[in-house]
Amino acid sequence: MSPQQLAVWSEAVLSRVEAALSAWVPTSAPAGLGEAMRYGVLDGGKRLRALLVQAAAEAAGATATEAGCEAALRAACAVELIHAYSLVHDDMPCMDNDVLRRGKPTVHVAFGEAQAMLAGDAMQALAFEVLTPDEGEGAGVPPVLQARLVRILARASGQGGMAGGQAIDLASVGQALDEATLRDMHRRKTGALLRASVQMGAACGGLQADSIAWQALTAYGHAMGLAFQIVDDVLDATQPSDTLGKTAGKDADANKPTYVSLLGLDGARQEADALLAQALSALSRSGLADAALQPLTDLAHRIVHRDH
Repeated sequence: MSPQQLAVWSEAVLSRVEAALSAWVPTSAPAGLGEAMRYGVLDGGKRLRALLVQAAAEAAGATATEAGCEAALRAACAVELIHAYSLVHDDMPCMDNDVLRRGKPTVHVAFGEAQAMLAGDAMQALAFEVLTPDEGEGAGVPPVLQARLVRILARASGQGGMAGGQAIDLASVGQALDEATLRDMHRRKTGALLRASVQMGAACGGLQADSIAWQALTAYGHAMGLAFQIVDDVLDATQPSDTLGKTAGKDADANKPTYVSLLGLDGARQEADALLAQALSALSRSGLADAALQPLTDLAHRIVHRDH
């Protein structure tokens, strides 16, 4: 796709995701909780994880059926809810103590720490509710697929994935990590959810874990998950806060290990380029049609070459 075609494709996907999130994140939650939840998840962010779900679903043929389309939409919204909850909690004073996210005050600044904690908790639970609709609400998404999506997302979110990576991150402040340890931390903290996004889209298309296509898309997701974090480290060191929409330079200020601190700017950029090559190589051996893979190919370039 040309950049214009990618923009049109992305806008169409994100329009559906934003509308679904707005419908599924309740305004009616008690004591202002719904307002805090909607503030934390709506109208902000790159929605990269949702785009990866949709791109992988299209590559796997999920969008050929109504059930596949519905499953992919629910998976995209669920992963965005998990991502948003993690940001709400990570920004709190007990963790990263940040005051700016997606160009606006963080949830705990806007609503207080207790409400922010509850909003994150509620968004996490809602993600799995979205994946397991009541009978008649999910356009025929099979229960077996619902369970598979829940399993993929839960494993990427918990101690073996995002939460475990955040624990390593907090324990590593001021420490000199080698590249293997830093890679493991980011594979969990950031990479697991990005990889899961690709796997959830692939699952919506019926790909099985022992297939060549599934393994290739998983390798793509693994490479892109790490590349995203490396580029994030580069941008954190080189871009101002108003460009990033979040506080720039906070990792260096907090004395946290990053790819830039370990490899330098040039080394980090070279590593991101190498991971891009790995991701594209994985797509080439998937056995899936080039046209169907085009959104994943274009998103890989966008991830590595983005400026915010």
